[in-house]
Amino acid sequence: MWKWSENSRKIGLRALQDIIHPSASGSSPTQTTYSIGLGKYDCTGPVGGVPMMGYAQTNQTTHGIHQRLYARAFIIHDTVTDKRLALVNMDVAMLGAGVKRYALLKLRDLYGDLYTDENLLLLGTHSHSGPAGFLQYVLYQITSLGLVEQTFNAMVNAIVGAVARAHASLQPGTISVGFGHVYNASINRSPSAYLNNPHSERAMYESNVDTLMTLLRFDSTSGTPLGLINFFAVHGTSMNNTNELVSGDNKGYAAYLMEKEMAAKNPHFLAGFMNSNLGDVSPNINGPKCLDTGLPCDLITSTCNGRNELCIARGPGWEIGDFESTRIIGERQYLVASHLFQSTNISVHGSLDFRLKYVDMSSVSLQVDNRTVTTCKAAMGYSFAAGTTDGVGAFNFVQGDNGTINHPFWNVVKRFVTRNPSQEQKECHYPKPILLDTGEDNSPYAWQPAIVDIQIVKIGNVVVLGVPAEFTTMAGRRCTNAIKKTLLRDNVLNAADGIVLLAGPANSYSSYVTTLEEYQTQRYEGASTIFGPHSLSAYISQLNALAASLVPGTPIIEKGEPIPDLIPKAIRLQPGVLYDAVPIGKTFGQVKNDVPDDLKVFPGRGPSPIKAVFWAGHPRNDLMTEGTYMAVERLQESDGRWVLYRCDNDWDTRFRWYATGATILGWSLATLEWDVGAAVEPGIYRLVYYGFHKQFGSGKITPHQGTSKNFTVMAISSS
Repeated sequence: MWKWSENSRKIGLRALQDIIHPSASGSSPTQTTYSIGLGKYDCTGPVGGVPMMGYAQTNQTTHGIHQRLYARAFIIHDTVTDKRLALVNMDVAMLGAGVKRYALLKLRDLYGDLYTDENLLLLGTHSHSGPAGFLQYVLYQITSLGLVEQTFNAMVNAIVGAVARAHASLQPGTISVGFGHVYNASINRSPSAYLNNPHSERAMYESNVDTLMTLLRFDSTSGTPLGLINFFAVHGTSMNNTNELVSGDNKGYAAYLMEKEMAAKNPHFLAGFMNSNLGDVSPNINGPKCLDTGLPCDLITSTCNGRNELCIARGPGWEIGDFESTRIIGERQYLVASHLFQSTNISVHGSLDFRLKYVDMSSVSLQVDNRTVTTCKAAMGYSFAAGTTDGVGAFNFVQGDNGTINHPFWNVVKRFVTRNPSQEQKECHYPKPILLDTGEDNSPYAWQPAIVDIQIVKIGNVVVLGVPAEFTTMAGRRCTNAIKKTLLRDNVLNAADGIVLLAGPANSYSSYVTTLEEYQTQRYEGASTIFGPHSLSAYISQLNALAASLVPGTPIIEKGEPIPDLIPKAIRLQPGVLYDAVPIGKTFGQVKNDVPDDLKVFPGRGPSPIKAVFWAGHPRNDLMTEGTYMAVERLQESDGRWVLYRCDNDWDTRFRWYATGATILGWSLATLEWDVGAAVEPGIYRLVYYGFHKQFGSGKITPHQGTSKNFTVMAISSS
């Protein structure tokens, strides 16, 4: 079992000492009472045969569940001004403009104009282990074969469901803030790019990643803990690109642990583990190593003897597997959050406010160092195709390609994918060598966005910047510092307890944003900064304008032309379920491989996992939203009833589904697994499978279920 290292103990000792601005000590302004509501809804989506979103691997498809994905909504209502905010954190890679648009349409049907694009902020935890097919631009649809309606609808419905539950639970409450460091949970995956930032700037910080977690605690005025949200930057890539089970990754597990801890005090307690400037931040803290030699990869190109596919970053549990790495990184975030929840020391006070603007980021003109510069139409560089050390790309691309590497073959092939970039486009993106000229190609529709949405929400003395991209560590620092300076200047915040946080990716998605200096190195993040070298300056300029408009009496900035709706014209090539079948003599839900007869299990000692295999229907026949494909049931001795003990959302269960035999046969199998941990109660148990099958010809979908043999979990003597 993994144990704390001496460095890890910092989490429990020095690292958990609260970090507040020196001037925040002493008397605190009166805490404001808001109306607060929290709600949670399942957004798991299709768990069988759909490509996953994040690694862009066409062969990484969903084949079951490790943990379900959820939308968690936090509504804050200022009863004095009658303004309200809805923050929704989702266990997904990112959000799409179409998802927000269609969720708002449904919310309008329910609540009129209470929830709008301006006061609804959507955030993704950035898990790379959820179903794809929910973004509206061509580039992001390639690996999912276009839009996958089941994924899209699951996300839309989850936002609406979570907000509806939060709306129904509104009650008087208060908010407080705490700060602490999460050490040994993240590293910079592009350290050579970070080193290109000015030495004087780097000297201001202890690390090349942000280790600070900021936590907001929600309590009812009656003293019941309602929930929390926190912001900590790290990629959702503890589960690697060979994983095929849906998972919320490290942040999903952290939320699971926190909600279990608080369930006794409030069974509806919600924990939103939100992301921030994660662009160059990896959870694979053992660093990139060469698979063939075990030695560190090349610092600049992330290659091993010139080959990028041999350079893979390792998580802390790599010798056991990515589940263990996910557990460790998730647990480290949870431990800090749990401590901070008990020690928040800054009151949230003041009014709510919000601003949103749609910006055409392909043509922003601004002054930088006394000269006029512009952003560019979207384009991806060669190093984008190299992938990252968390998940490498294919072929012979490497990171750090600033145009000095010759690619004669790909220089020809790329012309068949997108148009050849204009000279103006090449000069605008310099020194990025353009692989995909996405901003100048609209066939069959836009490949990447031009218009994006930026958002600021003010919760009293806490301001959150919602950005539609993955900002790198230093890019996020520059952005929050600049906006805080504006807010302090205009007395929107005060120096004693004003807090500015960056949240992303938020609302929609437009790849990455680096600093100008990082962009020059053309690592993966720079190659994926789609609007060119001055993207960060443009974002800061636009956010500053929004921040200035928060001053009372200042005219509201025009929102601008909204993001176009491309969902109606989206390609849909992902095949559906034709029919299900089982071999002659078998029935759906029948056990194929059962647990052994008279099985006796010793908790924490084995045999484990307990496993049973059933003849199944395709899980896309019913997404089992708010339900489960599997259950571990325990026999209740008092009345002989079977009661639910575990479901497919629990950390120690796994639901696996695979087609078997020739495709035309329509056969498939479901495997249920349960790790019997040391804390499991003794008793009699069984595994139960729930599924649906689609009949040949009629297309009728019918439920079925199957049950394993009983097995006994033994009591372990304390002697």
